[in-house]
Parts: sequence; structure tokens; C-alpha cells
Amino acid sequence: MKNYKLFSPAKIGTLSLKNHIVMAPMTRCRAKGNIANDLMATYYEQRASAGLIITEGTSPSPNGLGYARIPGIFNEAQIQGWEKVTSAVHKSHGKIFIQLMHTGRISHILNMSEGTEIMAPSAIKATGQMWTDAKGLQDYPTPKAMTAADIILTQEEYVNASKNAIKAGFDGVELHCANGYLLEEFLSPISNVRTDKYDGTLENRCRFVIEVVTKVVHAIGKEKTGIRLSPYGVAGDMPNYPEIDATYNYLSIELNKLDIAYIHLVDHSSMGAPNVPVEIKQLIRKNFKNTLIICGGYDKESAEKEIESGLCDLIGFGRAFINNPDLVARLEHNYELSQNLKMDLFYTSEAHGYIDYPVYKEPIILQIQ
Repeated sequence: MKNYKLFSPAKIGTLSLKNHIVMAPMTRCRAKGNIANDLMATYYEQRASAGLIITEGTSPSPNGLGYARIPGIFNEAQIQGWEKVTSAVHKSHGKIFIQLMHTGRISHILNMSEGTEIMAPSAIKATGQMWTDAKGLQDYPTPKAMTAADIILTQEEYVNASKNAIKAGFDGVELHCANGYLLEEFLSPISNVRTDKYDGTLENRCRFVIEVVTKVVHAIGKEKTGIRLSPYGVAGDMPNYPEIDATYNYLSIELNKLDIAYIHLVDHSSMGAPNVPVEIKQLIRKNFKNTLIICGGYDKESAEKEIESGLCDLIGFGRAFINNPDLVARLEHNYELSQNLKMDLFYTSEAHGYIDYPVYKEPIILQIQ
């Protein structure tokens, strides 16, 4: 029988993992009042057999709470809420990073509290709509172009949120620089048309991201800092641009210099998004010496192939973890995967379609006497 590396122990920096499987971050919208709760603790604990769990996107700032019912980690109540989650996962011998996601222009004020602002590198409206509990689907509004003071404040919010995450018991932090949210908005010449030191050249467009990563590293340590990237991704109205390869070449070199724990590369082509060329994955692999996670439409065999090829170190699984809380065991033992995926309940607020998916039970074979 083949020994799969996928199920053998792994490491991210000094952190030991049970296997090479990562539960990818997925927005689930169960954080009423933007505070992690008992329901969420149960959800993550059920999936703690993954080598590493990366949480749903969690805002470092009141200004980054773009979606309805997503969690934050910028106040004491939110820290205490997340402590329930980290305690539950660690009790099951799992490891868990929090994903810090400032939604930037992908937001709506009806999902935010009084006194907040929708910010982005430039005042460029994204195409598309956002769900609000108050009024249903609404067009994205035009964001405020961030001032120099806004940039400094937002960077400090990332730092404070990272410190809060460690206080809440997380093993580390993943900075969400993908899917059209604030950090990625700075990278693109389409969403960033500033005329200061944060635009003009690809190095300038990478500056905000590198500064955030640098400050977080100084605050919590390089071994506890990761980042998610989505080159060629189009989520959040992010059209492709000619300098994509050059941008991610430069960025991955700079991230390597910072010696952070990992880069998490997401490829949405299996869900209908444009194909991510293997060449950009190979380029980032060449430039970055620490752990590389790749996520996007893998099964057991294709995941094992990617790891054995050396293209990446760990494989992220997303949607399959929703209706297969015991996904690791199902893959390892070739149990049938559940196909009962309740997509209409992905972003609702209750337990149904969230923590009520069963684990696999071997069929009972009755013997006729």
C-alpha cells in the first residue's frame, strides 16, 4: 500500500503539524455582533484533524467589516470570543492561524457600525453587489481614498489585531492579500492610482503590503506570520494586468527576505475563475524558501502529486471541509466523501448547514444465518 506524504507529520517553521493538509479560510457569517461564539468553536473543533486550520477572514478594524456577520479581533469581547475557538481546537490537538481580512472597497456601510468608513487605496468603485441583512443586495459604494494618516492607522490596526490574535491563543496570523480585499487593492494598477509613494511603480504598489508584513513580523514574530496571495485571481473585481508576473516576482522575493512562515497561494480556476499559470507558482516556489501552501480544487491524488513534485509543501482544502468535518480521515481511508453540500446555508446565521454535517460511519453488513 502506498504511503502518502499528505498524511505524514509536517512543519511550518517551528510549528509541528499532524499532516500536510490545511483547512483553507472560508467566510461562514456566523459571528453575530462580529464576535466569535460557541457555534464557531464547535465548527472548528469538528475539523481539528487538519494539520493546520486557517480561520475565516477576520477584520483587524471596524473599517474592514465589509460583510454581514463576519468576526473581528480589534476589541476585548472579540478576543474572548476567539479564545473559545482556539481552546477547542487545541484541546483536539489541532493548530490554528487567524486570517486577518480588511475588506477595503469590497464592503457596504449597512454591514458596518456608526462612525466607520469604507477605505481603499483610491476612490474607485468595484463592480458588483454586497449582501446586507438590512436591505438585501446592494451595489458596492465608492470608497474613500486613504490619506497618509489612514495608511498609518490601518497598519497599526493590523499590528494590534495580530497581538490580539496571539493573546486569544492563535498559533499565528495569515494576512489576506488576495480576493480583491484591501492589501491586494494596493498591488493592482487598476484599483491603485495613487500619486504618492504607494503607486507609480510596482515596487511602490507593493510597499503597503510589505510595510504591513514587516510590522506584524516585528510585533509577533516571523514564525507566526503568513500571507495569502492570489495572482491572476479576479475575485473582488480585480481584472488581470500586464505586470502581474513582475509584481508577484518582486513581492515573493521581498517576503522571502522577511523570512515569514509561509505563503498561501490560492487558485480558483477549479471554480470557474481564470487559470493560474503553473509558471507563476513555480516562480514563487523558486523565490520563497519557507513553506508554500497551494489551495484550489485538489483531491487526494492531485494533492499528493503536488507535494511529491516539490511545487508546494502543504495543500489547502476548502469547500470539502464544510460537509466533511472528518475530511482527513475520509481521504486517508478512502471513505466516500459526502456530496450533501447545502450551499444555500453557506452564509446564514444558524447551526443548520454549519455544525450538523455527520462524520463517516462504516455501513453495517448484516450476515444472514
